[in-house]
Amino acid sequence: MALHGMIGSMEPSRYAAAGLVRAFAMSKTESSLAVDLCGISLRTPVLLAAGTAGTLDEYSDVVDLELIGGIVTKSITVEPRSGNSTWRVVPTPHGMLNAIGLANIGVKAFVREYGPRVASVPTSVFGSVSEFSIDGYVKVAAAFEGIAAIVGVELNVSCPNVNHGCEFGLDPPRLSELIRNVRDVLKTKRLLVKLSPAVMGLPGGVVAAIKAAIEPGGPSGGPNGRPGADAVCLANTVPAMAIDVHTRRPLLSRGGGGLSGPGVHPIAVRLVHDAYFGICKQTQTPIVGIGGVLDWRDAAEFIIAGASAVQVGTGLFIDPRAPVAISRGLKKWLAFHRFGSVAQAVGQVAAPVDPSM
Repeated sequence: MALHGMIGSMEPSRYAAAGLVRAFAMSKTESSLAVDLCGISLRTPVLLAAGTAGTLDEYSDVVDLELIGGIVTKSITVEPRSGNSTWRVVPTPHGMLNAIGLANIGVKAFVREYGPRVASVPTSVFGSVSEFSIDGYVKVAAAFEGIAAIVGVELNVSCPNVNHGCEFGLDPPRLSELIRNVRDVLKTKRLLVKLSPAVMGLPGGVVAAIKAAIEPGGPSGGPNGRPGADAVCLANTVPAMAIDVHTRRPLLSRGGGGLSGPGVHPIAVRLVHDAYFGICKQTQTPIVGIGGVLDWRDAAEFIIAGASAVQVGTGLFIDPRAPVAISRGLKKWLAFHRFGSVAQAVGQVAAPVDPSM
């Protein structure tokens, strides 16, 4: 179904009622799909991206969550946010533009209303944090640290649809400072950092940003003993905009936003490739590939480029069952190419290119 027809009209309960909860008979402990993501055991490498599947477990109305590798919560801030005004999601021929504006209930309400439910979610749960100051990130991360069932925290330092949303992710010294402070309060959770595609424009490119995230300096360390991030997520949406040629007005209320979907996939693949061969392979830093994963081929491409797992976002609006179908396709692809596991396929591109080119 076309993307234009799905945005804003998805009705999860309708799909569940149609008997599509279990889209295929896959063992919930399928060994070839199992992934160790920086010490977190995932049943499959397919995760639901932040902000695309509700605040926590609402997606269970669509698909059995035991068939999914994990869920990333909606990005949570210290204070509640209503987000940007309408229109804040717009389809394009190349994907989806969004300027949601980090709408969420705030960390106190999340801990109160959703914290007790995390343990009952039948898949791995990652808490997403987005803020505008180091103090804000630290407060939300500390709250997530107090929820035992959250296995990891994803720092969103790259949101292009709020003012200053990419400030930390595009400033390596400030990113290192942020990571140091968050690591001080995040002692039992794995730490993932979600970067912007715009890091390609930094001196040193994506390698410089990742180095700042994983080697921030200082004595702090998490459960893996790393001083900084345990994994990196590449990449967030691409800063973009669309204009109505008749009214001459931007289609999104705030003017610009972030582009996701098939149009950004090749960009994200290049980022994953350059990150893997430029720094992550040597430092054994896992990568989560994000951007335009609509089917198993897109996921496999990320894995070959160097990703250990992938996240699906825009694909959920096109086909709510996509994560399960992607896992099914990956299982067949691994068997066809005689890979015994996802890990064996990571970075197996036949001819890597020089990341500096």
